Amino acid sequence: MRNMDIRVENGRRVTEKWDDVFEAMAAEPRRQLIASLHDVPPDESVSLPESAVNPNVPVNSDQLRQELYHWHLPLLADQGFVDWDPDSLIASRGPNFDDVGTVFDVVHSTADQLPDSLVVGCQRLEREREKETGD
Repeated sequence: MRNMDIRVENGRRVTEKWDDVFEAMAAEPRRQLIASLHDVPPDESVSLPESAVNPNVPVNSDQLRQELYHWHLPLLADQGFVDWDPDSLIASRGPNFDDVGTVFDVVHSTADQLPDSLVVGCQRLEREREKETGD
């Protein structure tokens, strides 16, 4: 394979990986689940739907359970970000969790640099900003 072909193939691969990460983080229940899994040791699981709920936003648990089962969890599992058991409705880190976990870390470690419109109202980012600025 020529050097240019390798560069093109690598470019496509990394573009697809970034698309997968941003798709995974594009919905609040998925972000909350990633946050919940991030907060527990790598070998532990979390229960659902509780671990996919934003504490600031009221939610219909039955509707969320259906959305998780039919949409959010299959999407995250297809990318290898989570493993989940449909019978007990628990989730754990998948083999590719670090792809989303690292992006999660970077966003939260730079909370003081994010615009207020992305921080105010998110308890986790507000806490991170307070830690970083000493407020």
